[in-house]
Amino acid sequence: MLPEIKSDRVTAWSLRHRALAVGLWFAFVAAAVLAGSQFSGGARAEDPGDTGRAQRVLDAQEDRGAYDPARESVLTEPAAAAGPLAEALRARPDLVAEVRSPLDADGADLRSGPAGLVTFAIAGPPEGVRDAFTAVSALIAEHAAAHPEARYDQTGDLSLSTVVDQAIKEDVQRAEFISLPLTLVVLVIVFGALVAAAIPLLLAASVVAAGFGVLAVLDDAVPMNSATSVMIMLVGMAVGVDYALFYLRRVREERAAGRPTAEAVRTAAATSGRVVTVSGITVVLCLAGLPLTGLDNFTGLALGTAVVVGLALAGSVTVLPAALSLLGERVDLGRVPFLGRTRESRLWGGIARSVTRRPLLWGALAVLALLLMALPALTMRLQSPAPTESLTPDVPAVAAALRVQEAFPGAASPARVVLWGPGLAEVDPAVAELRGRVTGPVAAARVGDALVLRVPLPGAGGDEESVAALERLRSRVLPETVGRVDGVDFAVAGRTAFAHDFAARLTARTPLVFAFVLVTAFVVLAVAFRSVVVSLISIALNLLSIGASYGVLTWAFQGGALESLLGFRAYGGVVDWLPLFMFVLLFGLSMDYHIFVLSRVRERRRAGLAMPEAVTGGVAASAGVVTGAAAIMVAVFCVFASLSAVEYKMLGVGMAVAIALDATLVRGILLPVALSLRFARRSLSV
Repeated sequence: MLPEIKSDRVTAWSLRHRALAVGLWFAFVAAAVLAGSQFSGGARAEDPGDTGRAQRVLDAQEDRGAYDPARESVLTEPAAAAGPLAEALRARPDLVAEVRSPLDADGADLRSGPAGLVTFAIAGPPEGVRDAFTAVSALIAEHAAAHPEARYDQTGDLSLSTVVDQAIKEDVQRAEFISLPLTLVVLVIVFGALVAAAIPLLLAASVVAAGFGVLAVLDDAVPMNSATSVMIMLVGMAVGVDYALFYLRRVREERAAGRPTAEAVRTAAATSGRVVTVSGITVVLCLAGLPLTGLDNFTGLALGTAVVVGLALAGSVTVLPAALSLLGERVDLGRVPFLGRTRESRLWGGIARSVTRRPLLWGALAVLALLLMALPALTMRLQSPAPTESLTPDVPAVAAALRVQEAFPGAASPARVVLWGPGLAEVDPAVAELRGRVTGPVAAARVGDALVLRVPLPGAGGDEESVAALERLRSRVLPETVGRVDGVDFAVAGRTAFAHDFAARLTARTPLVFAFVLVTAFVVLAVAFRSVVVSLISIALNLLSIGASYGVLTWAFQGGALESLLGFRAYGGVVDWLPLFMFVLLFGLSMDYHIFVLSRVRERRRAGLAMPEAVTGGVAASAGVVTGAAAIMVAVFCVFASLSAVEYKMLGVGMAVAIALDATLVRGILLPVALSLRFARRSLSV
């Protein structure tokens, strides 16, 4: 039996003050959106390169008015076209600085066959860098139009970050455009009435809107990257719809049994409402494990996701029961014939009956299937894709970066080496030696009392070749050159260093997060069902479904198994933050299905049914809700699998597979198998 939860009191208050509860909820949503519009964010995640030393040095310089400027490159064909462009750029010192081309005295390494490379820094203070970048890009475009005989391809820090930001913005808009009507269609099929279908969608939309507003305020204090916005959209829609679906389905079941609306809502609050509350608390507690990584981006991601889940939970126990009570029978307006019946599922009831008769056979087959699906995960390689890997080559800045990488290996994703200390005045000979030991142009710039070198790294920026070059730079090249100069300290930052150190720290802290989540889930389930056995079984089933999703993810993307069928090209690895985030989120989200099915079985046991009949009836009664909720989640995640960035493709596929397996093999077969075993029967007794 689920423990007494204070959400019942909140729901009771909402039912006594229905109009006020609805009004307060939407007033809060409006206030959150309005407050969020007044903030633009400002917190920034620390670069963990060399444990963050390089970033701390540069931050200290910026505090004193010095900063490392963004840098851009233009690949020219023929190489001779680089000279006129460099002169045109030098004529605008208000926009650019440190212009280098093949015609410079030290620029011999900026020529590669028929191609030339012009590099420059964006001038001006950080707050005006975007305007300066726009003006420089326009200048380059005008120059290219005036010289049609040559080719000019621009790429660099701001070019790539701009297209990534634009791609994320377009992806979120596309996801909203597709997922909302898709979710509505599934809800109409589940409920068979337009008004009933609109309620979960309205709750989810208000949760997402309020979540964006709250996090816009918090973004001034907690670092949040672009992925957080996508997570709010994705998790807010999935959880908001799921919680409302559980609640509304129980209300309709009670009303179909002849009970008045008020009693039906109270019963739903005491049953499905508690399931939702326990599930929401579990998700938030599991997410609390992410900050244990010590990584700022994970802290922001955990906070953002926890906020939107908390809002969904709050809405489900306040505005949802109040709205259902106000609507009464009108919730069934807009009926669609033949849809939305509340009867028990004959299909899943029959499967559960067969499973309880031969639990060992069915259990062995299901476990074997999940283990086979999980096998590719043993070869999973974590990596952080560079923009050239994350986005498709049809994006001009990405295509330009790939061409620069081909002509000048390492120039597109250089390491940022920061030198500082009292011996910096004597470092020039060592820097010259360093230039002789690497391939490609090495740019140097003074940043306050530090010297920042951009050292080319071969490879795509996140692959094995780039990581090997980074390790060689750190362990051999730098110690044997600038490291020999007395009074000079150095550290390595940059995109490749960030990704490598991020993955290293993540790998070191992952066991701690896993342990935290497992213990948290065990405690919550043990308190909810007062059974150690049921808690251990639940955790084992979750691990099987998550492992299988890891295997499918590795098979589909790391080796490109579905490249010809779905366009999921081989990326050589899995995005480094994804497995851990999936683990934490899935452990929380899967609890709502699990607790919902177990609570239905428990109700039948308390009514006096034998365990096999209770399991069959509980699975049959909950199948419609679980199937509908899973269908919505899978549909939303499949939308993300169609987006442009590989991170979202992987997230969509991994989560969709995990949810689908959880709702079918795990809850439909393995859970009845486990409950049919003798020791489990005793543990779920009244």
